[in-house]
Amino acid sequence: MTSSRRILLIEGHPDTSAERLNRALVDAYAAGATAAGHQVRRILVGDIAFPWLKSAESWQHAALPSSLQPAQDGIAWAEHVVLFFPLWLGDMPALLKAFLEQVARPGFAVGPEGAKPFGHKPLSGRSARVVVTMGMPALAYRWYFRAHSVKSLERNILGFVGFAPIHETLIGSVDSLGAEGVARWLKKLDKLGAQAA
Repeated sequence: MTSSRRILLIEGHPDTSAERLNRALVDAYAAGATAAGHQVRRILVGDIAFPWLKSAESWQHAALPSSLQPAQDGIAWAEHVVLFFPLWLGDMPALLKAFLEQVARPGFAVGPEGAKPFGHKPLSGRSARVVVTMGMPALAYRWYFRAHSVKSLERNILGFVGFAPIHETLIGSVDSLGAEGVARWLKKLDKLGAQAA
């Protein structure tokens, strides 16, 4: 049996409607993790009001918006972080990117001096999983487009601040999954949650 872990689930879909597939996937992962004895916290990015960063000066020196302090606290608490989001125009939604830019501040996600490729990685010791839904077939995204935006997230954001290992779950052709296809994916996410993987 897997030992208990602290897991943070970040739901990055800007639309937080309960009927969204992303919500069902987060719920399934949370259910599996909770049933297996893991501690789970959740963040709905779409429900958080925060300003977008507009300069390097603000990123380096402006105070973190108070609405995002729980997000930083959750990441600091977690041993495993799972990001859920839909692929929009080939990448994560802009709101999720703005959230990550705000949260990944010097002194928290990177060294106090700012981003250094080979510097200290303050968030080392945490693992991550990226769960991405998309309209195109997942194989087309992975092989033709080389999963470019997910690889960028994994290498240039998560890996850059210390997350390792980082795994991914790509769920394609979501509009044609049907009830059986959705059920299969929910079962897979429940199992991943139980394994805290």
